[in-house]
Amino acid sequence: MKTADRATRWQHYWDRKSATYDKEMRFWDRRLFGDSRQWACAQAVGEVLEVAIGTGLNLPFYPNEVTVTGLDLSERMLDIARSRAQQLGREVMLRQGTAHTLPFADASFDTMVCTFGLCAIPDLDAAVDEMVRVLRPGGRLILVDHIASSSRIARGVQRLLELVTVPLGGEHFLRRPLDQVQARGLRIEHQQRFALGLVERITARKPTS
Repeated sequence: MKTADRATRWQHYWDRKSATYDKEMRFWDRRLFGDSRQWACAQAVGEVLEVAIGTGLNLPFYPNEVTVTGLDLSERMLDIARSRAQQLGREVMLRQGTAHTLPFADASFDTMVCTFGLCAIPDLDAAVDEMVRVLRPGGRLILVDHIASSSRIARGVQRLLELVTVPLGGEHFLRRPLDQVQARGLRIEHQQRFALGLVERITARKPTS
């Protein structure tokens, strides 16, 4: 399948998924992810870009003083995020686009946030490259995602799941974004794995020179 065709198919998948996304993610927040959204957003400062903002589930947790821009592949997800921002009385700039080519100039943001999004972005390397590009020197990258488990049995289950989820919606279970972040020379400030190593939280700082 051509790259453009695959991207369109996954965009339609996430458009359809928007109807049940909040309910599903709140289930996993309670059962597996814990307070990861609060943890990530509390560390955001200045001008923030959230990649794969989805329906805006993180919006209630950002400090009032930060400026939030959000990007997502799915316009239907963004429609829900717009409604959520309006209900919160929060001004948020929301844009439809792909994480592979972020529509922003170099060094545009003080903080980059992505929670449970890199697992479903087709080209992980390109996405991390773009996040680093638009992050200002000294800026902070904040990531939370489900990753390849530290349990061999759980990894076996994840491999089976990927046989369905990767072709259907491009969702991966065996990735570990920490590897890409370290390879790009960012300084890891915090790294934590929990729940059989299934979930990882990372904060990293972009070098100033």
